[in-house]
Amino acid sequence: MHAYSVLPDDINPLCVPKHVAVIMDGNGRWANQRCLPRVAGHRQGARVLKDLLRCCKDWGIEALTAYAFSTENWKRPTTEVDFLMVLFEKMLKKELMAMHQEGVRVRFIGDLSALPPILQKEMNLAVEETANNTAIDFNVAVNYGSRSEITMACQQIAQKVEQGAVTACEVTEDMIAEHLYTQGSDPDLLIRTSGEQRLSNFLLWQLAYTEMVFTDAFWPDFDRAQFHRALLIYQRRDRRFGNASDAVLLQKAKEKAALTA
Repeated sequence: MHAYSVLPDDINPLCVPKHVAVIMDGNGRWANQRCLPRVAGHRQGARVLKDLLRCCKDWGIEALTAYAFSTENWKRPTTEVDFLMVLFEKMLKKELMAMHQEGVRVRFIGDLSALPPILQKEMNLAVEETANNTAIDFNVAVNYGSRSEITMACQQIAQKVEQGAVTACEVTEDMIAEHLYTQGSDPDLLIRTSGEQRLSNFLLWQLAYTEMVFTDAFWPDFDRAQFHRALLIYQRRDRRFGNASDAVLLQKAKEKAALTA
């Protein structure tokens, strides 16, 4: 990975996204290109994620959300799935102390009940140990699927309506967001590697106004220099959230002033 740790001079600190999400794609293809087993790509991908987390903290980004394992990933070969479960467990045991010392608050989003009990135990420990840290939020999506997440939120709200706790008219976007795993924290920037340009059932609700950057690099090759380029692209975007741009508003103000002159 590129060595620089301070925010590059050409990145405006006022335009740094508060929350970055990543779809870490291409681990298997990276390994295939090198005639290595697919698990080698996952190992290298884990190293890249660790460095990106540290980079985000160094550059003043408040939250990083990583798509580590989707609900669809269970369809992969059993040997690969088993390896990923063990890799998650080993990484937590190995990195928890360092993340805690660096002020990382760890959270997991997804249906964790389907994961191996020993992995669930390590996840719960990581969440408890880092709960009061404030340097950066690190959200790891494991056995996560956005459609099932939204369905779960709707079911929970429907139960409240049935119980009379709320009425149907009182259901709002904010209420739905609060019942999602992410509880209202939406990414400003999504990065997907390996040349794919789709969301793959990731944060469908939360990405409504997120800027997206796609890169051809495989995830194990995604370094700080490439993250730097993604941030440059991000800061050139005009994030209007459905409103007119500043340039359009200024032009309208000039036209109005001319009419009243």
